[in-house]
Amino acid sequence: MKTFAVIDQRAEAEHAGLDLRQTVLVIFGNPKAGTPVMAAAPLSALDLPLKVLIWDHNGQTKVTYTSTAELARRYELPADLAANLAAVDALTTALVSA
Repeated sequence: MKTFAVIDQRAEAEHAGLDLRQTVLVIFGNPKAGTPVMAAAPLSALDLPLKVLIWDHNGQTKVTYTSTAELARRYELPADLAANLAAVDALTTALVSA
């Protein structure tokens, strides 16, 4: 698993003179897992690498992402390719329980 970027969207908004609740986007993935998915379903590159949004909602931390099942449905992935994306489920489960 590789972290490609962590974007502090609140800080970027502040640089532009705007206010935004605490919002961080984490972009991550595994090229060995994602490349076969993109080769089979080129439009999946719109959702890959995987992303997790961590944001504040009235003092409560929220974690939002597109589930493996939704990505598999959206791109009509066979089970073996859908399994390549399952890392997001394990990562978000660990993140939420931390």
